Amino acid sequence: MPESMSFNRALVEKYDRPGPRYTSYPTAPQFHGAFAADDYRAAAQRSNHRGTESAAKPLSVYIHIPFCKSLCYYCACNKIITQKTHRAVEYLDYLKREIAMQAELFDGTRKLTQLHLGGGTPTYLTSEQLGEVMDSLREHFNLDESDDHEFSIEVDPRTISRERIAELRAQGFNRLSFGVQDFDEQVQQAVNRVQSEQQVFDLVAAARAAKFKSVSVDLIYGLPLQTVASFDTTLGKIIALRPDRIAAYSYAHLPERVRAQRLIRREDMPPPERKLELLELTIQRLTAAGYVYIGMDHFALPDDELTVARSNGTLQRNFQGYSTHADCDLIALGVSSISKVGDTYGQNVKELSQYYARINEGLLPVHKGYRLTDDDRLRREVISALMCHGRVDYAPLEERHGIRFGEYFEGALRQLQEQVGDGLIELHDDALVLLPQGQLMMRSVAMAFDAYLGGAQQERFSRTI
Repeated sequence: MPESMSFNRALVEKYDRPGPRYTSYPTAPQFHGAFAADDYRAAAQRSNHRGTESAAKPLSVYIHIPFCKSLCYYCACNKIITQKTHRAVEYLDYLKREIAMQAELFDGTRKLTQLHLGGGTPTYLTSEQLGEVMDSLREHFNLDESDDHEFSIEVDPRTISRERIAELRAQGFNRLSFGVQDFDEQVQQAVNRVQSEQQVFDLVAAARAAKFKSVSVDLIYGLPLQTVASFDTTLGKIIALRPDRIAAYSYAHLPERVRAQRLIRREDMPPPERKLELLELTIQRLTAAGYVYIGMDHFALPDDELTVARSNGTLQRNFQGYSTHADCDLIALGVSSISKVGDTYGQNVKELSQYYARINEGLLPVHKGYRLTDDDRLRREVISALMCHGRVDYAPLEERHGIRFGEYFEGALRQLQEQVGDGLIELHDDALVLLPQGQLMMRSVAMAFDAYLGGAQQERFSRTI
């Protein structure tokens, strides 16, 4: 394994505790109903004014498309399973109205440089419907029309053709993420997501022919009926496919919380030690094939933008995972989506009926959120530095926040002595440094700086590995 990555089975098992993924800090359990649409509007106004001090801060947009034609048993996302495509027509009408309402809040000089469509299944929408969404964005926002933008869409290979791939490129998308999960037929049947490997290979070839700047593939380890041998076969096929990025997610089996997962037979679930074997296999195969470990679940080719950003210190992290773009204000559209504007987070209502009702009343569908305190902003910087760069340099934080790092975080640093002893991190006079052996346990290190984690709170999260 390369210097930046190390796998120690005993330590991985020891630190495999429930904890946040830190796509935000504070995390979603801290959001509350006292933060509402008026607070969100005020945050947008403050954000506009901050941009006038220098260059206007760019914008990022996330759009949630909740519909799927069939149920994947492992999925814990907010989704609506329906074959009734007219429901998407109604949703699009409200989504376009929300686009217009949100755009009014942000200064027109601010360029929209980043766009991500997630779900559900974004490709549940027809090409024409997706064109309507893009036209509405162009009408109301100042879109960056150069190919330097980062416009990405999640693709279910079962819902799309080679021709549609070319249409997505023509509509302005330059990054694709294919949901593969596993090529093994028995595993696919066990989670109700059957797709042929030829479908995926053909679509990736089409994406390359259409000159997409980045092609990503999602895998999941720990699914029912997975074995080391079967997943090794899947990894071999993915490596042969050579996507620019690979996300290998740990499956969190929580049937008591996720109704769909109750459809998975208990006897088909692999034993806990199998997940560690699958993780070790994934790391060995991908790094041996030349992929660079970015952080968390993400791997990328050496010349990929994420790898370059990780090397030069410009890597970012938000609700969509790792990103190369500067820290943008993130405007989230559609049911359940989460915005990050200035020093606030705001989440839209989760039910379609509530979403429609609010927009019919001319109200933003934000129903809860959070405004960061000075302490939150400091801790967010610490956690972000750790997750993106693998080190926390004290001096810049001390200067920006008027603190002495060792004194302010005395408790956290004392708590981390166990990780120091286990060789996960080093604590220097001027920096905290994540060691190769600690890369996989970065979430457990970050948790020491989380002011909100208690026993019951911690159990709300999936395990860290």
